[in-house]
Amino acid sequence: MNRSLQGLLYRLPAIALALALGCVGALAQEAPGMRIGVRGEITGVGGDLLKVHASTGETVSVELTPQTQVRAVTLANIEDIKPGSYIGTAAMPMADGSLKALEVHVFPPQMVGTGEGHRPFDLVKGSSMTNGSVGDLVVSNGRTLTVNYKGGQQKILVPDDVPIVNLAPGDRSLLKPGVKVVMFVTQSADGKLTAQSISAGKDGVAPPM
Repeated sequence: MNRSLQGLLYRLPAIALALALGCVGALAQEAPGMRIGVRGEITGVGGDLLKVHASTGETVSVELTPQTQVRAVTLANIEDIKPGSYIGTAAMPMADGSLKALEVHVFPPQMVGTGEGHRPFDLVKGSSMTNGSVGDLVVSNGRTLTVNYKGGQQKILVPDDVPIVNLAPGDRSLLKPGVKVVMFVTQSADGKLTAQSISAGKDGVAPPM
């Protein structure tokens, strides 16, 4: 894989496989077909081909297939999170052992179980990713969530300025020039990128990843 593509690799909160594998970039270099993440802005749409200006500065071409899943990213707020909601959140540790959220995604019912667990994350140095079901939700004292997952539980503080978004089923009508996206793609041995799933900002929303 060339250096420019290496620069596009990153982990997504909503992606179970990437989160579970640890160092996605190193594995993708050795294994064509490994799913990797790309984020950026759509600059062109033609048939089954997207042109995307990536956040690292490169422009890449990504093919769509009938199996490509498209999801809409819409703004949410803390009131949209209920006990039992399934969420994903990148966070930083605090002195008392709890976590401080950097961003929160609220998953639709069909994505319950995606990436479940708590693990290191590389959004920023020292960050973690927690995907699980909300237990307690306290909004009157610091907006604190209790997130449960198989084998554990985390208490997560969600500051007022932390972005919260919903993921919802979408379609290709969301894929237009100027739309911000995060994509889960595979790279073939000849370097072709094929989208497995795309989270596309709706109504000007930028996915917070």
